[in-house]
Amino acid sequence: MGVDAPLGDFGDVLFYSALAVYVLAMLLHAVEHGLLRRSEPEAAEEAEVAVPVAVGAGSGSSDVPTTSDAAPARPPRPASERFGRMGVSLTVLGFGLHVAMLIVRAVAAGRPPWGNMYEFTAAVCAVGVAAWLVVLYRRPELRRLGVFVLMPVIVLMFIGGTVLYTQTAPVVPALRSYWLVIHVSAAVISSGILLFAGVASVLYLLRSAHDRSGRMAWTAKLPGAQVLDRVAYRATAVAFPIWTFAVITGAIWAEAAWGRYWGWDPKETTAFIAWVVYACYLHARSTAGWRGQRAAAINVVGFAVMVFNLFFVNLVVTGLHSYAGVG
Repeated sequence: MGVDAPLGDFGDVLFYSALAVYVLAMLLHAVEHGLLRRSEPEAAEEAEVAVPVAVGAGSGSSDVPTTSDAAPARPPRPASERFGRMGVSLTVLGFGLHVAMLIVRAVAAGRPPWGNMYEFTAAVCAVGVAAWLVVLYRRPELRRLGVFVLMPVIVLMFIGGTVLYTQTAPVVPALRSYWLVIHVSAAVISSGILLFAGVASVLYLLRSAHDRSGRMAWTAKLPGAQVLDRVAYRATAVAFPIWTFAVITGAIWAEAAWGRYWGWDPKETTAFIAWVVYACYLHARSTAGWRGQRAAAINVVGFAVMVFNLFFVNLVVTGLHSYAGVG
């Protein structure tokens, strides 16, 4: 099947458009963060508007007007909330453009849209944003994390669109397999969720440091440390089985392609190290003596290993997966 180059170019336009919208959304969230004055959810702490009591209540008088049925006046939204809501709206718009880019790229190339490093990075970032929007839908008070979630997404997409950019093209023969859908899609989904979990753990460590020392005052505007800890743990708990599936299917694909399940190729080794680190984190997090900062540090190490595996192993180290950066 041939490649539709003009359609692929349109996919690139969608990619850069999504990146630009994410940047604007991050700026709006940054303004929101700057306007925040409290670390606890403002909505829960706002004083409720009291409903006036009827003057004639209990007196039996019917000619005195009452206001008990009148709707209470809604307090005006603070400026921080307005900027935050605009940031969320732009994030949703950027995500729509992002998904459209992946679909267009897939149609243009006639294959799954993660056949090279440019596409894989874009897909991982899309899953990371999707994970953030799901959490935001369930926990709107976490909106103040928007600037910190979008920042690594923007950095990764910028690197993907510049250093890692590859024009739409068929994949190399070694990747022309149904395992490209099964194995790589699992790696994309788990990596995107772990990206969000890693950001939450970093913010947890920063917030905990502020709670101990009072330094880094800007972290006082973040949600509480325990909230960040739970968010990171739950996201990792969701991603870990998917990452396990990716490692297992990668071994099965290796046997079909190279005649062995495991050969300690640099990417295989690093993927297994990441799996071990995340398994240690989940075990440590479920053990009372290792909850908190030490467990979060393990999660951050796992996130660092994933980033190392994505960039250094694919681009610098020579191995059987070296073609991952080639269109």
